Amino acid sequence: MDKIYVVYWSQSGNTQAMAEAVGNGIAAACREAAVVSVGEVSKGEISKGEICMDELKKAKCFALGCPAMGAEVLEEMEMEPFVVEVEGFAAGKSIALFGSYGWGDGQWMRDWVERMERAGAVVLNGEGLICQDAPDGDALAECEALGRQLAGI
Repeated sequence: MDKIYVVYWSQSGNTQAMAEAVGNGIAAACREAAVVSVGEVSKGEISKGEICMDELKKAKCFALGCPAMGAEVLEEMEMEPFVVEVEGFAAGKSIALFGSYGWGDGQWMRDWVERMERAGAVVLNGEGLICQDAPDGDALAECEALGRQLAGI
């Protein structure tokens, strides 16, 4: 059984909670989920607790999560460079996008969806899943449903 990767960056824990719920949805659909922070994705050898970027390149589907930062952008030190690399192999992949925000209207997610689609990926549902601040029960249920949907690919 191939793992479905859920790679995220989180500062306050909100996006991490969403990532774990996506992973729970994948597991509920009888697939194996690997929920990892972007810092755990290495570019070389697989270390304890890390996945290699090559594994993600081979996957037909995966999920990415990041909150809105600054002026509604992705986190710039870890997530942005990672997403730039993903753009290089996203063509033909099905990708679920998710994240939380504290202000604005979700522009960072619309921009992210557009980037992934321009790179040739199919973004699940044609949009990212967002929630304001900490995910409540409804938002976590939506994340689990997204994980189940991803597992069905």
